[in-house]
Amino acid sequence: MSRTTRNNITANLFKSSDTTDREKKQEKLLHALKAMKAIEEILVDIAKSRPHWSRLLMAVDSRVEKALTVLRPQALTDHRVLLSSLGWPPSLLTSNAEKDKCLEILNPLVLMQGEKKEKYSQSFLALCALQHLQTQRESRQHEFLRYPKGYKLPDLMDIGKPSCLRHGIWVIDELVYPIAARMEYHFSRWSNKPEFTFALVYKITRDFLDGVDNILQPLIDKAMIIGCSAKEAWVSGMMKMLSKYLEGEVFPALARHYKGADEKLEVSSSWLHYVDLMTTYDMRMRTLATTGTPIKGPFYEFEGVPGRMSLLSVFDEHPDWLQIWAKIELKDAEDKLKLEIDLERSWSIGSREKNQLANAEETESFILSSRLDSKAPLIADSVVRISWTMIERALSLPSKLMRIQFIRSSATLFLNHFFISLLQRCRDVDITSAVLEDDELLTVIGSVNAAKYCESVLQQWNDDISFLEMGVANDNQHRDTSFFEDEIMFLVKLGTDSLVEIMSGILLQFDALCWKYIQNIEHLGEENIASNDKILEERNLSISPEFMYALEMLRDRMEIFRLNLNSQDFVDLWRSIADGLDHFIFSSISASNVRFSVMGVHQFKVDMGALLLIFSPFCSRPEAFFPCISDSLKLLALGFEEVNHLLQVFSEGTISVECLRARGLFHVSVGQAERILRNRRL
Repeated sequence: MSRTTRNNITANLFKSSDTTDREKKQEKLLHALKAMKAIEEILVDIAKSRPHWSRLLMAVDSRVEKALTVLRPQALTDHRVLLSSLGWPPSLLTSNAEKDKCLEILNPLVLMQGEKKEKYSQSFLALCALQHLQTQRESRQHEFLRYPKGYKLPDLMDIGKPSCLRHGIWVIDELVYPIAARMEYHFSRWSNKPEFTFALVYKITRDFLDGVDNILQPLIDKAMIIGCSAKEAWVSGMMKMLSKYLEGEVFPALARHYKGADEKLEVSSSWLHYVDLMTTYDMRMRTLATTGTPIKGPFYEFEGVPGRMSLLSVFDEHPDWLQIWAKIELKDAEDKLKLEIDLERSWSIGSREKNQLANAEETESFILSSRLDSKAPLIADSVVRISWTMIERALSLPSKLMRIQFIRSSATLFLNHFFISLLQRCRDVDITSAVLEDDELLTVIGSVNAAKYCESVLQQWNDDISFLEMGVANDNQHRDTSFFEDEIMFLVKLGTDSLVEIMSGILLQFDALCWKYIQNIEHLGEENIASNDKILEERNLSISPEFMYALEMLRDRMEIFRLNLNSQDFVDLWRSIADGLDHFIFSSISASNVRFSVMGVHQFKVDMGALLLIFSPFCSRPEAFFPCISDSLKLLALGFEEVNHLLQVFSEGTISVECLRARGLFHVSVGQAERILRNRRL
């Protein structure tokens, strides 16, 4: 007999021996699983019917657990040996891989035939049964500890209803582990090219996906593991592998360098690059796992579903990393803003935009859907865009708490810093100054418009379901609290205070310019009485010179507001100014003993008509916004007999108010009306 023949016979004998040993081990494993499954069924019945037998349950559990601690490692070892004999894991890269011309890697699972496929199937089913048994035991023990003695356990613990293995499938994890070991070599070579790392993991996951789905899904169904997808489990396992690498090798080094190195710019750039890669990778892998199948496993989108997979979950266990990331984002955002915030063009609307707004039809739609609607400066749009970039990153995080923490530490701080700068710009201008320049007024208007636009954007964000959920999670005691409530309140107060100061400044300037007019209001028209014309019509009268300067100032300011202030605030402002002027002029008449002559009444009516004319472009009936002045003009226009009649009624004090209302006088009191009528020189 030749030496070659003897070697072949020996090899066959060893092979036959290995096969026999493997078959015996498989039989023993299946027999042990069958016995422990029967024990588990008995324990479930006892837990339901006699929960007070807790010591017996614990004693039996202890013995079964000892058997499992021996059985599981042995079963996994045998399965790994079988995988190795099948050629798993395959070579990850071909010679053309780095030239993006790599061929699809052959999947050893797809190449299995005959006896090999049968052995793998048996080992697969045995491991699934073992994991299923352990999962049932853990569920029963959890429920037993959760409910008090004597409480009936829920029917969900029925042994006949297999549960989904939410934490991965062992047999698929066993496919991932050896691949991960081979990938570490490549990862270490690509430390400066992390995109290669992500590309390799994605490629391996994609190339083996169909094979895993076609070969393993039928086995999972045969094992009656309800609700588990081989495709999702494979993708999830590969993501966990990459997540562990990032958590163990990448971010610890980046965090150390960020805290201790002087070159924080380089570390920040690397950090953001990794985050971008992780976010993109999550989306690509989620699409890969769920294409053509319902989303029900680790990639389920609803909060609270165990095992929802995302590479960004590495920040969940390391809140200090999350804070570093937020600081980097905040610093990057503020650096971008600094490039624009000192430019004058960033704070003004361009001439083209101004012309478009000025020529547009004036409406009171009050819907500020864009920056142009708010007439906000360009800087406001930049702030919103940069903030939303940070928020989009936060929305990729897998939990609400992480999103809240990240947004509060990045986007919210960034917005608050900008809002404070708006407030400071307003405070730097003395709005109440009588010599306020147009440029200074435009500075305040631009800040108000920016605040209004940001307020509108934050309100829209608050209405998004993601922010509604975060608002509730952020403050469980106040369910109606919106996420950006504090920021919106700050902007509302900034806008309101600024408009009040603008209004006050306009009224003070008006008072200063028409001081002589008010002081001499009693002598209106006297120069016309001295003339030879005994009767002068109103249309022949001109505006009082002392009143003209105040009207010119008011007209110029209102035109600036109309062209530059946003529509919502402009309506509030001109109505407030009209109300202030109405009370100011009326009080000058009613609170003093002004005695109007007939000609003085005509002159006062001409002057007030000029005042109303300034507000006529903003409404069809400006006199409705000057009710006190309108009522005073009606009183001054009454004839001699009617005046005497009213004074008689006032002296009796019976139906005085009704007499005023009958004549359309609703905004003057009886005392004010009586004082005006008694001071007339008829």
